[in-house]
Amino acid sequence: MNPAIAIRVLHRCRVAPPPGSAPPTSLPLTFFDIPCFLFPPYELLFFFQLPIPTSHFTAVTLPKLKHSLSLTLLEYFPFSGRLIQSPESETPEIVYSEGDSVAVTVAEADGDFDHFCGHHSKDAGAFHELVPRLSDSDEVPMMAVQITVFSNAGISIGLAVDHAVADGRTFANFIKTWSSIFRDGENSLPKPFNDRSVIKEVEGLKELFLQQWRKHKKCVNKNKTSREDDSVQLVRATFVTSPREMEKIKQWIMNKCERKSKPPPPYLTPWVLTCAFVWVFLCEARAGRVTKASPPPDTCFFGYNGGAITRLDYAVPAAYLGNCLAFGRAEVARKELMGEEGIVAAAEAFGRKMKEVDGEVLGGAERWISEWEVLMGSDVDVVAMWSAKLDLYGVDFGWGRPRKIEEVSIDAMKLGICVIESRDINGGLEVGLVLPKNEMDVFSSLFHEGLKVLA
Repeated sequence: MNPAIAIRVLHRCRVAPPPGSAPPTSLPLTFFDIPCFLFPPYELLFFFQLPIPTSHFTAVTLPKLKHSLSLTLLEYFPFSGRLIQSPESETPEIVYSEGDSVAVTVAEADGDFDHFCGHHSKDAGAFHELVPRLSDSDEVPMMAVQITVFSNAGISIGLAVDHAVADGRTFANFIKTWSSIFRDGENSLPKPFNDRSVIKEVEGLKELFLQQWRKHKKCVNKNKTSREDDSVQLVRATFVTSPREMEKIKQWIMNKCERKSKPPPPYLTPWVLTCAFVWVFLCEARAGRVTKASPPPDTCFFGYNGGAITRLDYAVPAAYLGNCLAFGRAEVARKELMGEEGIVAAAEAFGRKMKEVDGEVLGGAERWISEWEVLMGSDVDVVAMWSAKLDLYGVDFGWGRPRKIEEVSIDAMKLGICVIESRDINGGLEVGLVLPKNEMDVFSSLFHEGLKVLA
């Protein structure tokens, strides 16, 4: 495994929307935004093949990147604002004032670019050198950017984004707008819709969420991460499932159900099939954490979120800037998940929860924070981030698709995973994991052997 990367900062600056282009604005948070306080900021990292020397990048490419970012912030000006959580305010607000800006760090790395772009196990700590960190002051900036040059090889663009300003859909629209303006000189995407009043508040729900958050925020600091003990070597790796392999998993599940004369689980989508497969082997890989002093829980949970825009009973524009997510939590008895047909049990759990959400997207919403707090502090429960539907590998600054995408913040969770579309396999999925090395070795063996058995 390669040693830690060495980073040399070349330049620090701030990028703002063009002067006078965006009016001072205060955006109140909706009930969809408050549960997102539970999560650490997005720390998404894009690697692009760009074999030019550092001197050429800083002289030619960097000015254009900063200018196109400024033009993007003209439309996405809340990203350069601040989250105000003053004691006098009943509800936190995203406030943008003239002159607000995004911190941009430009650095040079001496690491092996190809090593960082691989799917194999790598030192997880090295990736933290490539993403910026957001302040944990009372006025939280919404975004920071770090651009790192691997001279004559490529660059990485790391973005830290507070969840209060954007869900994955909004972030994907932002990064694609930036890349479109850089590449073509103009934005080819719809402009963001900033009117928060389009979200119809559910009576009492926002107040309940704020009460729950204030009660527990002393125990949750989203900016100071709760990573594993420093003495534990964490590694990061990516696992891919192809459509052919997912079809094998699906047939295996359906055959098991047919033999027991019961209907197959609903919603056997690529995401469900992959996550059911991964969930079982993660549970087995982490079984070594169970001790007499820390007995295993009777129930295992898998948390995820899904888009609510298409599930609400009123119209919300697809370009809405803000959070519009429903939070789901599938649950399975541990003995079932660890049993011979654990994948079937996992798929059934996902199917039950998705059926509930499709039937009533806000059903049980009052439990979103209380249920997810359990997940965020658990050593054995799984939390999935991102979505294959966002087409993150479609981001193109004119250098071609990203070589690799990593979500660095998943190791700020006890057991977070990142699920996005595969770069190289049409219809496939990539699952990014961060685990202690011994657990990653176990998971990798189980994952690959499991695919062989099904094949």
